[in-house]
Order: sequence, then C-alpha cells, then structure tokens
Amino acid sequence: MTPEKTSGIKLHIGVDTNGLPHAMWVTTADETDRIGALEMCSHEFSYLTKVKKLLVDSGYSGADFAEAIESLLDAEVEVVKRSELRTFKVMPRRWVVERTFGWLDKCRELWKNCERKLHNSLQMAKIAFICIILKNSKQTLRNASK
Repeated sequence: MTPEKTSGIKLHIGVDTNGLPHAMWVTTADETDRIGALEMCSHEFSYLTKVKKLLVDSGYSGADFAEAIESLLDAEVEVVKRSELRTFKVMPRRWVVERTFGWLDKCRELWKNCERKLHNSLQMAKIAFICIILKNSKQTLRNASK
C-alpha cells in the first residue's frame, strides 16, 4: 500500500451469516480480489480465528488462494457460483454480503471516495458500520418494548 492519494479503492469485508462485519480492509483498485482478501485475513487475523469455512464468489477461485487461506486461517474455501448468468436469482449464501454492501451504499460518506489515504477510507467504512449497527439495535429495542 502506498500512502499517496488513491483514485479508486476496493473494500474487502468478512461478515458472519447475519451480515455483521468481523474483518474489513481497503486496497487500491488495481489489486486483485484474492490479494486484498489475503491482506485482510492476515491483518485481521485475531478476529477470524474461529472461522472454519469461507464462502466466496468466483473472483476468489483458485487453488493458490484456497491453500493460502488454509495455511493462514486453517479454514476451508467454498466458491459459491452463479447459477444463471443473465437472470437475477437470489443465491442462498451470496445475498448476505450483497445485503451488507447495500447497507453501506446507503451511507452518504461512502457514496464517493473523497479520502486521500486508504486508512481514512477504512475508518469511514467502520464508522458507517457503527451507525448501521446502532440504528438496527435502536429499532430492535423499539420493537421489543411494544
């Protein structure tokens, strides 16, 4: 990673089955998905120690990536592929991450990358997740009190 100004970023997130983040990492847009995911797993290792299986899309396929995750996290990699290319279909396991990115897309601060450095973009994404979690917990408390 370079500390200079970046024009494009990729946000890599590791979420549980509820869509709550356990690991986040930001890379420049010219890095591949596999390299970004490996960087995320190595930097956020302490939060991923109990992970047994990683469900990933086809951008993360490959024996080298699976072996690297196996050696780093001692976890299995399962590639969840699309069933039909040109039609929309909700995939049972892919929608969790897509929903999480949908939550992030509603945050005005993340609509456009205005940060000069990667770690600032990462902190903005973390703040957005804190706001999302607080909003959801507030609604849950309101519904429980009724």
